[in-house]
Amino acid sequence: MFDVIKGDLEELEKELLSAVDSPVEIVREIGTHLVMAGGKRIRPALCLLAAHGGVGFELRRVLPLAAALELIHTASLVHDDVIDEAGTRRGVPTANAKWGNQISILSGDYIFAQAFQLVAMQDYGNYVYHRLAELVGNLSAGEIIQNRQVYMASRDIEDYFRRIQKKTADFLEISCELGGVVSGMDGERTKQLAEYGHCIGMAFQITDDLLDIEQTEEKLGKPAGNDIRQGIVTLPVIRALNESPDGEELEVIVTDPEMTEEMAARAISIVRASDGVSFAKDRADEYLDRARKVLPEGLPEAVREALLMVADFIGERDF
Repeated sequence: MFDVIKGDLEELEKELLSAVDSPVEIVREIGTHLVMAGGKRIRPALCLLAAHGGVGFELRRVLPLAAALELIHTASLVHDDVIDEAGTRRGVPTANAKWGNQISILSGDYIFAQAFQLVAMQDYGNYVYHRLAELVGNLSAGEIIQNRQVYMASRDIEDYFRRIQKKTADFLEISCELGGVVSGMDGERTKQLAEYGHCIGMAFQITDDLLDIEQTEEKLGKPAGNDIRQGIVTLPVIRALNESPDGEELEVIVTDPEMTEEMAARAISIVRASDGVSFAKDRADEYLDRARKVLPEGLPEAVREALLMVADFIGERDF
């Protein structure tokens, strides 16, 4: 999928490890652990692909931005894992599982700082700095909204879309947009790339929420049904709440902070028996269709193909 930027991504890994280096041994150990845990690197990859569509691609110019985007993502996950009391992510122990909550929160703060230091050392201009600050604000706002709504069984689909826009779609939108900005792409084509990023971001989060219902812990690298256990209602659950004949029973379960494993399993079975999964898949496919159609003209063919493959991957992913 990312063959066209394979060399760029190899340099990205070096940049990430360099960014989390520290003379303080424990800080370096945690930072290295988090970076080496890997991930799909979708955000920096989108930034790099967008930059290749500009008029003057220079890896050394765009690389700090791409690394900063991944570090912001990593730091946000560290904080999320503390909030969620998660023990694993991507199949490896979380920072909070290894070092405790206090050290994890401070490590996340350190990684945020390193991300902005990377950007501050470049001459990207005020717009890039403004958008990155806006991004972190939206990530935080999305989590605050979600945490205020736990165990409330909201049935409002539009509210769900607003939440995932702040949590995920804004991030992919900004990754695409800023890759175009720093490589000198014109405003209209940059706007189209931003729209592409928004659409695949919405589809990505819907798909992620579907996997939490459909897949096993072994496949996901984290507990299946974790959202339901935490009282977080996602699109397939909202659909089941609204349409399933067992909707009232489902509501009783997902609003109970003392939910047992048996109750969580019953909630998952209700959602799976409804049309919630197919309904959510259809919404994700609609966003992916929009993403494919909005790609700007004039992109290098290899870049266009890679961006189309990203959309295909999101539509087909099972992990």
